[in-house]
Amino acid sequence: MLFAAHDPATGRRLSAQRGYDAAAVERTLAAATRAQAAWRRTAPAARARLLRALARALRAEAPALAALATAEMGKPIAQASAEVMKSAVLCDHYAARAAALLAPERPPGAPAEAHVVFEPLGTVLAVMPWNFPVWQIVRAAVPALLAGNAVLFKPAPNVPGSARAVARVFAAAGFPPGLFQVLFVEADAVAGVLADPRVHAVTLTGSTAAGKAVAAAAAAAMKPGVFELGGSDAAIVLADADLDRAAETGAHARLLNSGQSCVCAKRFIVVRSVLREFERRFVARMAARRVGDPTDPATEVGPLARADLRAKLAAQVDASVRLGAKVLLGGAPLPGPGFFYAPTVLTGVRAGMPAADEELFGPVAAILPVRDEAEAIRVANASRYGLSASLFTRSRARAKKLIPQLEVGAVFVNDFVRSTPELPFGGTKESGYGRELGAWGVRAFANVKTVWLA
Repeated sequence: MLFAAHDPATGRRLSAQRGYDAAAVERTLAAATRAQAAWRRTAPAARARLLRALARALRAEAPALAALATAEMGKPIAQASAEVMKSAVLCDHYAARAAALLAPERPPGAPAEAHVVFEPLGTVLAVMPWNFPVWQIVRAAVPALLAGNAVLFKPAPNVPGSARAVARVFAAAGFPPGLFQVLFVEADAVAGVLADPRVHAVTLTGSTAAGKAVAAAAAAAMKPGVFELGGSDAAIVLADADLDRAAETGAHARLLNSGQSCVCAKRFIVVRSVLREFERRFVARMAARRVGDPTDPATEVGPLARADLRAKLAAQVDASVRLGAKVLLGGAPLPGPGFFYAPTVLTGVRAGMPAADEELFGPVAAILPVRDEAEAIRVANASRYGLSASLFTRSRARAKKLIPQLEVGAVFVNDFVRSTPELPFGGTKESGYGRELGAWGVRAFANVKTVWLA
């Protein structure tokens, strides 16, 4: 398989390399096994020191890492820089809490002779996407490393330079050779790697189809996994919402990373009594975002990462319009070089249209009108996805009543959804299972062992 990077703003090829052959995979697995055997014996304080060094290295290399992400997948440079800095914050977070997260515990009510310890599993395979080529890798790797594991990460084919650069940063921070490695293998090889007895768990961020395939391989090998998959997040705008806030927050969420984020709002479910006013304000905010050269710090929306992604998005929009959706803004690819698609707002969207039923991975917002909050909850839950949701209302009491009714992994009220180091992150239904981040992200890849000392 060819791992090839193309500049999404121009379509020009930047780099290419072949995937690993069987001998290279074997060397990588052997090195990880050797490194993990020593790493598992290190104290939490020693692991924390390397995490702090990693945070410093990420900050030092932030300009280069951000420029590479922008070149390979088109992320606006200001957002790429923020991604690297957020990754450094995550490292500091876990370094500060290493001892507490790995300390033995006595569960409430447990006998005095018993306690629970958290030991490493071994080597974790991380199958990573292209849309956050630094954050996703760090988010997956750091908790697993803190737990005492080795990490092998398979990057997406279109961001090989970012993968190599992140690996160099880990090495510069002082992580032992073999403990954190890139594994350039094609998707078809993942099941074979996962079946190897030297690999003990898997984490995957990507499409639902990819997640199902890797989860099946993990189940066949009886290995645990964490899967953060697709999403078609609902943003529910109720009759008492602050419409300016809902419109501004919604536009920011929908256009973050040029709309290429699993966790950001895609379906805007709006009560009819405020529909027209929300549409007016929302379209104005979406239209005001600056589209252009992703290397320009003023750019807010860049190109899509690949030509096939733009073609798929255009087909989804066109099909939705044929089925009755109305275009309020955009609705087509932008002319000229690169893989740009115009910020788009569709309204009158309903079940049976791709804009309602599928994940729109690009700068397209779908507005679904509803009668009241009861119908809003039904429409929000009528999705095969269940990653997260946002809810706009001035009433905290109403929000608290509705939150338990939403079948998702997170609900943000009057704000946009994002992952943070302190809180668990993951979804339900076809958005995956398991949780990253917080204490949950560490213990997902720990052997939670009961010890009884009589």
